[in-house]
Amino acid sequence: GVYTCLDRKGEIYSTDKSVWMQGRCGWIFSYLCHLYGVKEEWLAAAKSCIDFLEDHCINRAAGGRMYFTVTEDGQPLRQRRYCFSEAFYALANGEYFGVTGETEHLERSRRAYDLYWDLNHGMADPTGLGPKTIPETRTGRAFGTPMIILNVTGTLQRVDPDPERQALYAQRASQCVEEIFQYHVKPELKCVLENVGPNGEPRLNYTEGRTVNPGHDIEGVWFLLEHAQRTGDKALVEKAAEIFDWAIEAGWDKEYGGLLYFTDCLGKPPEAYEHDMKLWWPHDEILIASLMLYRDTGREGYLNWFEKTLDYCKAHFADPEYGEWYGYLRRDGLPTQPSTKGSTFKGPFHLPRMLCMCDQMLSELLART
Repeated sequence: GVYTCLDRKGEIYSTDKSVWMQGRCGWIFSYLCHLYGVKEEWLAAAKSCIDFLEDHCINRAAGGRMYFTVTEDGQPLRQRRYCFSEAFYALANGEYFGVTGETEHLERSRRAYDLYWDLNHGMADPTGLGPKTIPETRTGRAFGTPMIILNVTGTLQRVDPDPERQALYAQRASQCVEEIFQYHVKPELKCVLENVGPNGEPRLNYTEGRTVNPGHDIEGVWFLLEHAQRTGDKALVEKAAEIFDWAIEAGWDKEYGGLLYFTDCLGKPPEAYEHDMKLWWPHDEILIASLMLYRDTGREGYLNWFEKTLDYCKAHFADPEYGEWYGYLRRDGLPTQPSTKGSTFKGPFHLPRMLCMCDQMLSELLART
């Protein structure tokens, strides 16, 4: 497996392991092999993380649910309600199958993918943890659910050779896109709401119901653009562009630069204390989405956003002395944790994914000229 709690110099400051980071790391090293050809050290890193997941990170007494954190040697520490660990396990195994052709990994990926789908479409959680809020009082929908399913589905559409599964993936991908626009996209508010009622109704009388996460919206934009490219849906490109325009307008800090973490759709005070921080991953998503929009629309404004964001990242996130990026900045652009580079939540995923994807798109754009 992989340690992700690394200080500025790359030394380990905590040996506890993030389960979803094992999946993300297993995916990124497999993806590197997919893009650039197999290197044994990449494949070995991917296999190490995937094997660690299989041997230590599955709660088999709870229907195959994944833990959230484990100890260095794989003893379970924490189980969480949400199921992103399962999504990244499916992503890693699927990509690894695509590189190696080892069918066991495809089967693992399918099982986890179906579990993730079922958990988010009415199946009772076998952990027994229950929802965070009392469902008789309040329940609803979260934007992250269809967004992440759409991303995992896209990878499985690329690697899974089975025609029946391909038909299932196409149906589920279309359903995810439909759910995003039916329930979360609010043109009247010029935003995507993170949390809505069961029928997509806005709940504007409390802070969670007004929350906008601009970085999340922009990440969703390029998931939608990839789906549009797979299906040839040009209208979806324009819809995705509109979401980007809303998010960057609402979220870009006009005083200090960089993207705010949370905003309120009505301009009221966000409740989260970290709302005005600048996190590394939303800026990675801007770089991917803006370049993809430029590729797909040819509009110079999106290339300008790519260059503006890249300049900000070089000035504030990148560490010229020890490499890599800081994860968390104050609003004014200074790092809140100048001594750290990785954590339970920050590992080898958003930044290398951005570098890979932008490399591919820039090469494509250069080839056009």
